[in-house]
Amino acid sequence: MSDLLSLNVNGVRRSVTVGATETLLDVLRDRLDLRAAKNGCSPQGQCGCCVVEIDGRAQVSCVMSPKKCEGREVRTLEGVDARTRQIFADAFVATAGLQCGFCIPGIVMRGVNLVEKNPAPSREEIAKALNGHICRCTGYVKIIDAIHLASNVLRGEPMPPMDDSGRIGTSMPKYDGRDLTLGDRAFLDDLNAPDQLYGAVRLTDHPRAKILAIDVAAVRTMPGVRAVLLASDIPGQRYQGLIEKDWPQLVAVGEETRYVGDVLACIAADTAAQARVAAAAIGVEYEVLTPISDPFAAIAPNAPPIHPDGNLLSRSAYSRGDTETALAASTHVVTETFSTQRIEQAFLEPECCIVVPHGFTPPLRALPSWPWPPVGGMLVYSQGQGVFDDRRQLSSLLGISESKITVQLVANGGAFGGKEDLSIQGHTALLAHHSGRPVKLTLSRDDSMRMHPKRHPVTMTYTVGCDADGKITALKARMIGDKGAYASVGAKVLERAAGHATGPYRVPALDVEALAVYTNNPPCGAMRGFGANQAAFAMESCLDMLAEKVGIDRWEIRWRNAVDVGDLWGPGQKLEASVGLKKTLLSVKDDFRKAKYAGIACGLKNVGIGNGLPEKGLARISVTTDGVVEIHVGYTEMGQGMYTIFTQIAAEEAGLDPRCMRVHVDTRRQVDCGMTTASRATLLGGGAVRAAAKSLKAALGTDGTLTDLVGREFVGEHEVGATTSLEDAKPGEPMRLHASFGYATQVVILDDDGKLARVIAAHDVGRALNPKLCEGQIEGSVHMGLGYALTEEFKCGDDARPVSTKFLSLGLLRAKDVPGIDVRLIEENEPLGPFGAKGVGEIGLVPTAPAVAGALWAFDGKRRTVLPMKDSPAARSVLGTRK
Repeated sequence: MSDLLSLNVNGVRRSVTVGATETLLDVLRDRLDLRAAKNGCSPQGQCGCCVVEIDGRAQVSCVMSPKKCEGREVRTLEGVDARTRQIFADAFVATAGLQCGFCIPGIVMRGVNLVEKNPAPSREEIAKALNGHICRCTGYVKIIDAIHLASNVLRGEPMPPMDDSGRIGTSMPKYDGRDLTLGDRAFLDDLNAPDQLYGAVRLTDHPRAKILAIDVAAVRTMPGVRAVLLASDIPGQRYQGLIEKDWPQLVAVGEETRYVGDVLACIAADTAAQARVAAAAIGVEYEVLTPISDPFAAIAPNAPPIHPDGNLLSRSAYSRGDTETALAASTHVVTETFSTQRIEQAFLEPECCIVVPHGFTPPLRALPSWPWPPVGGMLVYSQGQGVFDDRRQLSSLLGISESKITVQLVANGGAFGGKEDLSIQGHTALLAHHSGRPVKLTLSRDDSMRMHPKRHPVTMTYTVGCDADGKITALKARMIGDKGAYASVGAKVLERAAGHATGPYRVPALDVEALAVYTNNPPCGAMRGFGANQAAFAMESCLDMLAEKVGIDRWEIRWRNAVDVGDLWGPGQKLEASVGLKKTLLSVKDDFRKAKYAGIACGLKNVGIGNGLPEKGLARISVTTDGVVEIHVGYTEMGQGMYTIFTQIAAEEAGLDPRCMRVHVDTRRQVDCGMTTASRATLLGGGAVRAAAKSLKAALGTDGTLTDLVGREFVGEHEVGATTSLEDAKPGEPMRLHASFGYATQVVILDDDGKLARVIAAHDVGRALNPKLCEGQIEGSVHMGLGYALTEEFKCGDDARPVSTKFLSLGLLRAKDVPGIDVRLIEENEPLGPFGAKGVGEIGLVPTAPAVAGALWAFDGKRRTVLPMKDSPAARSVLGTRK
């Protein structure tokens, strides 16, 4: 059933035909092509990405019936007057108030509505107005700065000048920042290919069940259905995976499902609604089995195997020195078991993919320079964290040559590790391959939460000893991580947790083991911190307990054990350069000691994957006929500011105006250097861009012009040397687990009611190439770390099912919950990095949770060993006001 409605949108009366299940957001985006409002969680109405005005009131549009809007005035961000739009766009780039940008148009719409009613809002009033919005990137600090600045400029104050020079060390405005702010830069779901079909997936109803039959006969004849695919329709290798090939793209009849996100079938239809209805109509006959939801039960004798080789995915272990003897001789010893929780990345842009076979036109809104599909092949528009990994797996899945597949990145709306694995790219490619038509598949928020990997819950038993002066003598650690149903990169996460078990401290004797265990829970994989933050919670908490035993303060025990250049760290790596930990400690010393209720914690995080893997960045720079300098790389822009940094590096090295530069990420050129992970894009990709720009500068000479270089390509490589895996490390012999590290000290201060009052984050960043973007990365990480400490959890029951797939259930902190964050950038030159820089994307949340735990202990004397710390006054102050 469809209805013809008349809507007043942006001052114009529009007649639209509306389907029975369509929302106002659907009408605005799909019928009227007004795409500033984004679909982040429809129909939950909980993220704020879709905010518009209805009769002057800011409201979410994904839960609004179009029928209720007849005769009412609807205003979208496109309908805001040009002056206000420009001021808000300038304010957000001036303050670095955006990162991925997906949530920002909805926030801007809210901001416009606020300042029109209250021309001079306070920061507190702005934060309160943003209570219905989620931003996972920024930590809200600079968003509030931006709205406050916009309100000032609208009242006649001048916009502060912005430095567009692109020189290193300046806060050049974010690449495409103004278009992102206004919703004009397309995300994947904003694109549509002519003649495209729409995809949907049918997920299992049970986390563990044998599939006896899948009935699709009636579905094939449903209205609009063009393709129905089962496991038997896959022409290539059905099982895929970044490391272990253990994840079926479609589960076959006769096989067992392993978690609630397993896909049984995929559908292509003429409309998205038809595809969803058809997918839901697929009948499945099961033999329901009891799931394994406890990793300890999963490795018990006689536990049912989830995979053919059993339930233990990996064991990462190493030792150095005589740990038992050292512990026995220690003056003080503490032993405690710590538990961390499963966490949802909660990126704001749900997974989406478009696949265009050869012979069809690429999506509307696509840039002219975007690649065309190869003859007989396909063009894949992906938001994943590794376009070359996507290509390899799609080639295997489809049974066609990689040369037939071009993968084009569409910079995504956040990832935090959750978009590393092959997701719906595989299902979309299969549907396009079989139907011969372009196909677009976008997950609902509920299906997204069911399908993609999470942060690992880890149980850790630590025993740490020290001498009478508080010098650490030994560490024994045992860790078990709930891997969930599939490997993803879980073995590496637990390997990283093991490698970082000591934190940034000298430990002469240690014995560490970490297990990654399969269960029927949702898979766990990469997420910001990647095992280092779990280990930090345990190690830092043990240091607090030892300080109390020794009779020294918590700052002092960290100072006495902090690593420096020349020290042996962890499994036995000698730290050679850029170790700014003690400088970060000195930066916060007085603040910590003056505060009544404060916690302190240090952290380190590898920069680059290491662990025996090659560490090399690749980049190519070319010049087009219209004078555009194109920077080609293989890493993913997901809000961290990579495009901006690469542009600044190239502009600085080549001496060119950054406004003539564009960054491209696709598989047409050989710039494959692995996944965008481990805070490595700046170190490796930035180094490669600098090398390519240096070659371009040499070709320009003293009198050359870019016109002289049209058609030439300049290749840059940047290698940072070999690394050693934990397995190959030999006790007593030199090893190099990672190329570089970030270091940090954070102090969390509570008020007299035990509520969050202030966070001080002192970080060794190598060199701040763009200080505001660097600050924003750390603020966003701290915000995520505070949620990790206090309120966030993706709960699963004993039946291995998520308790909820709603945003409101995740415990995410909103703008009003975030305390002041004082970021202090410590520049300790990294000789391996471009202009001395190193990555900061993950280190920002590594120390946060233990610093919060320490502050709570200072407040009420209670040691907390389980995350999240919902029993604390700081958490209750947030959860008690949550609506």
